[in-house]
Amino acid sequence: MPYDGKLLARAREQLDVRRAANQAEQQRRLAAAYARVPEIQRIDYEMRAQMTELVRLTLSRRPDLAERIEELKKANLDLQVRRAELLVEQGWPMDFLDEICSCPKCRDTGILNGAPCECLHKLYNQELTKELSVLLRSGDERFERFDLTLYSDQADESGLSPRENMRRVLSACRRFAANFPQVSANLLLQGDTGLGKTFLSACMAREIAEKGYSVCYDSAAAALDAFERQKFARDPEEAENAARRVRRMLSCDLMILDDLGTEMLTSFSISALYTLLNTRLVNGKRTIISTNCPADELQRRYGAQICSRLDGEFLRLPFTGTDIRRLQRAKKS
Repeated sequence: MPYDGKLLARAREQLDVRRAANQAEQQRRLAAAYARVPEIQRIDYEMRAQMTELVRLTLSRRPDLAERIEELKKANLDLQVRRAELLVEQGWPMDFLDEICSCPKCRDTGILNGAPCECLHKLYNQELTKELSVLLRSGDERFERFDLTLYSDQADESGLSPRENMRRVLSACRRFAANFPQVSANLLLQGDTGLGKTFLSACMAREIAEKGYSVCYDSAAAALDAFERQKFARDPEEAENAARRVRRMLSCDLMILDDLGTEMLTSFSISALYTLLNTRLVNGKRTIISTNCPADELQRRYGAQICSRLDGEFLRLPFTGTDIRRLQRAKKS
């Protein structure tokens, strides 16, 4: 995936902090072991001397080179065994003084086989996901806190009560978060204002981000405005900042596009929306869209090209009931 240089630098800073903490802990352990058992320090000194001698020998042309190297290897192995015995006698594990690494794959370098290691990628995603502070502002965005009792249990003309419908919606959102990214479809959360679309989006975002995936959240108006600023802004810095946002939206593991239908409708915004949706679909990236618009209004606003993507690639989740924000305020009063 393309990385944002600023976010990658912040991720590397986090990795540096982690590495420094591990090195400090290793030094603390060494100091404690040397103070309690001076023989361990002497063994470490001898083993370092053996490594120096090994290098010297390999550069020499002695006739007994192979024999001397074998002798050194045997002596080194004996010292390792004695060192392990001393550690165990003190109640420490045999690897107590080994190098401490949070990531055994790259040994906290952040690079594996010439590419960013998974550990650095996760730290990068954490930096990217900090932008979710706008969405995760209350701190209680958990599925367990979604109150189904706020929805009526009286069946409507379809024979299904809002509560039962929202129970199904909640179940679908839980499955999406639990199985991400191995999910079969994107999500279209559709219904009137105040029915829980943003809250359930936040629940999914939190759970998916906590698993280490990158999540971007933006309103449709702000997201499409970034596309426009990227192309038309006269200030180079403004254009680059917008381009950076666009790259994140196109490449993140999960994009949450909120309040589709509230943005100013222009031919450019429609084109930008198509680019965003189609690029993510082509690259196998998942998207959640929330909208107050019914299906016929989406068709009228965005046309067949975009709606065919919504119909074919998105699972529609209808949100029904009465504005729960008003009900929650009534409960508190």
